Amino acid sequence: MPVYHLDLSQDQLEGSTIALLPGDPGRVKPIAEEIDQNSRELAYNREYHSYLSFIENTPVITCSTGIGGPSTSIAIEELAELGIKKFIRIGTSGSIQEDISVGTIVITNGAVRLDGASDHFAPMTYPAVSDPSILFHLIKSAKKLGYPYRVGITASSATFYQGQERYDSFSAYVPRHLRGSLEEWQKLNVLNYEMEAATMFVLCSTMGLSAGCVCGIIAARAKSEHVAMDLKAETVKRTIEVAVNAIKSLIDEDM
Repeated sequence: MPVYHLDLSQDQLEGSTIALLPGDPGRVKPIAEEIDQNSRELAYNREYHSYLSFIENTPVITCSTGIGGPSTSIAIEELAELGIKKFIRIGTSGSIQEDISVGTIVITNGAVRLDGASDHFAPMTYPAVSDPSILFHLIKSAKKLGYPYRVGITASSATFYQGQERYDSFSAYVPRHLRGSLEEWQKLNVLNYEMEAATMFVLCSTMGLSAGCVCGIIAARAKSEHVAMDLKAETVKRTIEVAVNAIKSLIDEDM
């Protein structure tokens, strides 16, 4: 019987234990086809779009999570039920450090838990950290491909506007307790904002699973709030390549 939200059954995964997790359902097919041109669609229900690919004889799932911690937690829970043990998030992000420009790949080794979902799995004193092996292979992949990259801490926010101290929203209002938060994270050497890594890291760690996160920088927020649309496609392509090559390296290591 299929799991409820993903509309997937275990036999569809063909024994896969690895999943790539973009947020955007529209990125699923390009990611799957970067792995294998003969990839096939499995399901599309709500925000959850999934494909099956093969690296030689090893099956790999690509499944979108939607935006934010709650929908990400559902995707991971249900994929874990189906046998997935290793997860790599592929995302886009805004950097908050002056020296991180658009096009840079951020590989997250730990996340600030501003997500609102991770505390349903562990107390706030529990760390949100990447699996060391996946982290190693993501770094190895970025080096091999020659793309600019940084490794460090990400802030995972529950919201896109107020939680990331953006004033370009409809109300242009940020509640008092969040004003100055961006500057504080900058001072604490946080590299970027996104919305899913903390949930994924905590959930996977508590369940004995492995997780990593790689994000392409499409907005350099220390300079401008605007997304660099002219560079977005190339940045997304780089991020996908880093993740896919890391998966190939992980598979080779396990063989």
